[in-house]
Amino acid sequence: MGKQARERVLADNEAKAVLRNLRVSPQKLNIVAQMIRGMDAAKALNALTFSNRRISGDVKKVLQSAIANAENNHQLDVDRLYVKEATVGRGLVMKRFHARARGRAGRVEKPFSHVTIVVSEREELA
Repeated sequence: MGKQARERVLADNEAKAVLRNLRVSPQKLNIVAQMIRGMDAAKALNALTFSNRRISGDVKKVLQSAIANAENNHQLDVDRLYVKEATVGRGLVMKRFHARARGRAGRVEKPFSHVTIVVSEREELA
């Protein structure tokens, strides 16, 4: 008598992982996401490992989570995985104020972001 199971949105050869409320602007996060779109999973992990961007370590964790989901939950072959989608969304924005000259205040915005990574299994090359 419980709730009906929600239909799977992704295809059978796909797996995803989501990281919410990451303390970086979506614009900066999108640069890192753009870097790994379409890459093989192993190459994307390498690129994120040696990237100089501060946020690349967190994106690497999400990618590792998506790979683990593919392997453990959907029995996909890890060697044939590639990054199908890497999307970035805008989260909440903390507003703070910074003291300025003559008793005025300057607004400081501290944005948060969400990142979603979908990995897919490449078709067998015959």
